[in-house]
Amino acid sequence: MSKTKIIEHKGTKIFYIDFSKLTKFDEIKAVTVEAQKYIHTQALSSALTLANVEDTHFNSEIRDMFTEYIKSNKPYVKASAVIGVSGLKQILYNTMMKLSGRDVRSFSTIEQAKDWLASQK
Repeated sequence: MSKTKIIEHKGTKIFYIDFSKLTKFDEIKAVTVEAQKYIHTQALSSALTLANVEDTHFNSEIRDMFTEYIKSNKPYVKASAVIGVSGLKQILYNTMMKLSGRDVRSFSTIEQAKDWLASQK
């Protein structure tokens, strides 16, 4: 089953990437590869993306992979949001943002994230 899909919110298309509850590097890597295939076909600075990392396992290997993934998507993405960043994940998240040079906004709920992304179009 695909972990990525286009969702529509307030007339805006958002590319949703579901990393929630993934615990193995290979599972997470497979979702990044699937997401990249779509994102890299978009016009420059056009994609709106929303990632769900609730209950996703993180370690230094996954952090490094995510950092490279986020960097590679930068030219194609207009705005990005993430949900599920809390506790110790916040430290890894802050590190990834610094290393990737990206501004991926963190939200408490999916509705807040979708509302913000819809306002970015």
